[in-house]
Amino acid sequence: MIDHTLLRADATSSDIERLCGEAIEHSFCSVCVNPCMVELASSLLEGSGVLVCSVVGFPLGAGLCKAVEASMAVRLGAGEIDMVASISGILEGRTDEVRREVEDVVGASGGKPVKLIIETCLLSREQKLLGCDVAMEAGAAFVKTSTGFGAGGATVEDVRLLRERCAGRIGVKASGGIRTLDDALAMVEAGATRLGCSGSVQIMREARERDGRIDVAGR
Repeated sequence: MIDHTLLRADATSSDIERLCGEAIEHSFCSVCVNPCMVELASSLLEGSGVLVCSVVGFPLGAGLCKAVEASMAVRLGAGEIDMVASISGILEGRTDEVRREVEDVVGASGGKPVKLIIETCLLSREQKLLGCDVAMEAGAAFVKTSTGFGAGGATVEDVRLLRERCAGRIGVKASGGIRTLDDALAMVEAGATRLGCSGSVQIMREARERDGRIDVAGR
C-alpha cells in the first residue's frame, strides 16, 4: 500500500538508488520521484515488481504542460502518475477546465493509473468533494490528499470524507505527514487504499518491533 517517496529538490542519484533498494527490500508498491529521476528509478527497479510513480505539475498544480510531462514520464518508465490539480480552478469553481486537464493527463498516460492531488488543506469541504467528483468523472484512478509541500498533510477526517464520496469507485491516497505506524494505520482505517510516505522504512521498523506481522490492509 505504500508509495515510498522522495521528492526533495536536493535528492541526488545516490538518494534514489537508496530509495529503490529500500522499496525492493520492503516490497513497497512504488517509489514516487520527480520526473528527472524516473529513468534512473525505472532502471534500478526493472524486474522487481516495484512501480515507478512520477509527479506531474508538482507541487503547485499551476503549470500548463501536465499532459506533456505525463507522456514523457511514462515513456521513461513511470507506471503511475501523481498529478496536482489546478487548485485555483477548484477554488474558483472552474470545474470543466479542471476536468479537461485531468482528462488530458489520463489520456497522455497511456492507461497508467493517475492519482489526482487536490491539496485538501487549501479547500473547503465542498471543494474537496468537487475534487473527488472531478477525479471520478475524468478517469483518474485515485484522489490524493496532499503534495506534502502545502500548509498541511493528510488528516483522518479528510481521508474519511474522500472515501465516502468516492464510495469505492476510485482509490484514496493519503499523503503528507504520515510518519509513524499509528499514523499509517489510522489512515487505512479511515479508508485510504494507498499511502504516500517518506518515512516508510521507519514505519516498517515500528511494525516489526510491535508485532512482527501486521496486516495493514485489515484482512
